[in-house]
Formats: sequence, structure tokens, C-alpha cells
Amino acid sequence: MASSDGTVPRIEPCGKRIRTYLGGLAVADTTRALLVWERPHHPVHYFPTADVRTDLLTPTDRVSSRPLLGTARVFDLTANGRTAEHAVRQYPDAPTGALRDHLRFDWAAMDAWYEEDEQVFTHARSPYTRIDILASSRTVRVELDGTLLALSRSPRLLFETGLPARCYLAPTDLVLPLFEPGTRTTHCPYKGAADHLSVRLGDTLHPNIAWTYPTPFAESQKIAGLVAFYDDRVTLHLD
Repeated sequence: MASSDGTVPRIEPCGKRIRTYLGGLAVADTTRALLVWERPHHPVHYFPTADVRTDLLTPTDRVSSRPLLGTARVFDLTANGRTAEHAVRQYPDAPTGALRDHLRFDWAAMDAWYEEDEQVFTHARSPYTRIDILASSRTVRVELDGTLLALSRSPRLLFETGLPARCYLAPTDLVLPLFEPGTRTTHCPYKGAADHLSVRLGDTLHPNIAWTYPTPFAESQKIAGLVAFYDDRVTLHLD
């Protein structure tokens, strides 16, 4: 559901079982979630009130509003002695009636999110995001401050809807003595958990300049163990 004049956000039924946890409790569990595009990049889940542990909610005096949704009632959520402040919102006067009896949970405030029985990280998955991972014979050269970091003639190119293409290189294409383990781990809802790599040039450490997915999700197995670089931190030439 979406208005042609932009007066309400895009809304679609999710179809999956969606659960979110706090303090070890499933505070919301539904097969009737709505996907709501509050912003264009990815959706958020809205739960029917009947499928939420509303006994764990405490109303607050906080006022919050969003374009296309209106003013929200804001709740604290407490489960097993843990409180997530201002973590739940309801838009009782939303322009579309489909949202008025639904609750929205702040993703980062929760301990865990699940689609069916698989944990999802970072944000809700969009049904319109596609990942293509293609073998290529194009030459990729990566440099930093004039020093060669990597050279490949057989990269894997990853194309993800709405994002720039990424070049994933085999570790054997890297000048390995320049690299050391990084200090950062990030998560992608479509690819999994990424470990980071740092580069040391002389006495200068360039932290977390590249990343790798040691054990990506099944749909992204073709980049397992390969390395990609942050384009804005290196000079990357793609033939």
C-alpha cells in the first residue's frame, strides 16, 4: 500500500514470522507484521498490538513525530528487569488506518530480531534488495599513499540494490605483510558478520580499512573469505 501523492508511507504485509527480544523474552511475535518504508532505503517492522506484550509497556511524556506518520505515543519497554527507554512507538492518528493499531520497536534497543528462526542484524530486510556476485576478469588495483595494497585480475564484483558495486579480492591478491587484524566487527542483514583488517605503512596504522566475511549467509557464499576495501579510504582502480 502506498499513496500516489506521497501523503502516506509505503506499506506492505511482510508474510514472515517476526520476533524481537528483550531480556530474554519475546516481547513481540507475529506472522502479521507490516513493512513500512519510513525512509526510502529499507523498511521497518510494525507489529499488530494484539501480538505485542503490551503489559511490558509504560507510557511516557515524550513526544515524537515523523513525516507521513504524524505524532507518536512513546513507551518504555521493560522485560526481566531490563528497560529500553522510548523504544516503542504508536501512531494513533496516522494518515493510513492500517498503522493505527500497530507498534514500532526501535531496532537498536532490542537484544535480537528474528525472521522465522534466523537472526537478522542491523535493520529489517527489504524484499526489493538483490545481491548479485559475479566473477570478473577486470583488473583491480588498490593503493594507499602510493603504496600498493592489492592487485587482482580475478575479482568478484558484488552488486547490491541501491549501493555502489564492491570489489572482493582473494587474500593472495593482497600484499599480506602490510595487513593485520582490525578492531571492528559489523553486520549486514544480507551478508552476515564482517571482520575488519587494518594496514600498517611504516609507523602509521590505518585501522579497519578493509573487511571480510569469513562465514557469510548462504546467499553470499561466493564472497566467503574475500576482502573488500572502503573506497573513500584507499585509491581503487577498476579496469
